[in-house]
Amino acid sequence: MFETTPFWMWIAGFLLLLGPLITVHELGHYLVGRWFGVQAEAFSIGFGKELWGRTDKYGTRWKVSALPLGGYVQFKGDMNPASIPDPESGDTLSAEERQGAFQYAALWKRALIVFAGPATNLIVTLAIFGAFNLAYGKVESTNAIGGFAESSIARDAGLEVGDRIVAIDGEATPSFQEIGSRVLMYPGENVSLTVERGGDRMEIPLTIASVTETDRFGNESRIGRLGVASGTPEITPVGPLQALSLAWAQTVGLVDMMVTGIVQIVTGDRSVKELGGPIKIAKYSGEQLSLGWLAFANFAALISLNLAFINLLPIPALDGGHLAFYAAEAVRRKPVGARGMEMAYRTGMALVLMLMLFVTFNDLASLSLFG
Repeated sequence: MFETTPFWMWIAGFLLLLGPLITVHELGHYLVGRWFGVQAEAFSIGFGKELWGRTDKYGTRWKVSALPLGGYVQFKGDMNPASIPDPESGDTLSAEERQGAFQYAALWKRALIVFAGPATNLIVTLAIFGAFNLAYGKVESTNAIGGFAESSIARDAGLEVGDRIVAIDGEATPSFQEIGSRVLMYPGENVSLTVERGGDRMEIPLTIASVTETDRFGNESRIGRLGVASGTPEITPVGPLQALSLAWAQTVGLVDMMVTGIVQIVTGDRSVKELGGPIKIAKYSGEQLSLGWLAFANFAALISLNLAFINLLPIPALDGGHLAFYAAEAVRRKPVGARGMEMAYRTGMALVLMLMLFVTFNDLASLSLFG
């Protein structure tokens, strides 16, 4: 019997998760913009109608808006909250009025202001992982097989307890964690294991088992398994620098998994039904919150990394789209034409909205709300 999380906990988890993560993302943009002398006209958590707001002494309108699915900082000279430059502002603004406008800042300053949002989310992820590593230490286990699952593709292929899996398809696997990382995202893939037994090495071909696992809340995930277990792991304390270094390695590993997942969806190796949107985030937020603050903090780190990753995709209207235009500007030694830039941003915004509608429909379908 699966556990059921109350709907109010979905709402609480969603707000406690996305509220702070969106705020720190936008604060990254805002603070670096302030540092470079760019005027922020509005700082909003959420989109749409303003629910609450106040204007500070610098002329920035701080507000909470009705639709809690994002946020924005609108700088001076932006045509809209997506930070699309106003093509007519160059003809209407005097030299004094251009002072503090975003599009008149140096190219490198604009790039850093845009990059600061995803960078802040990345820092949050590293801080949470680093804190966990510092508090609980580093888990270390060798690449030796300590046992097998009841159903094991590795045992069926001829592996034995005590064998060391030293490589998969020629890629070294010095620890059990690296074996798991290499296998997890590739269910059904044909691989060759390099196995060390009694000082001898052998190549053992097999097909990674495709397993659908279900957690205590009934959420299903399709993953790869060899059906092997490690020996007793060792936990070693780490200092602050090593904790951050380990957090960086963990973060890079997660980004690699994200990229792999997207490629597999594009190539058809994974179903688009695995994509999730705001409803699934709310559901998982509530579930993790019900497990306690440590589980919720770990989930927040994952979502923060996802926010950084998604925002850096080179899609117009996202931070990565802005950075792509700045890269083109650096190469061309002049900005992309105002008309072309506006059309690209509008197209990008349409794509983002279409994706949001698609993943929301996916969420509703996966929760059986359509029967």
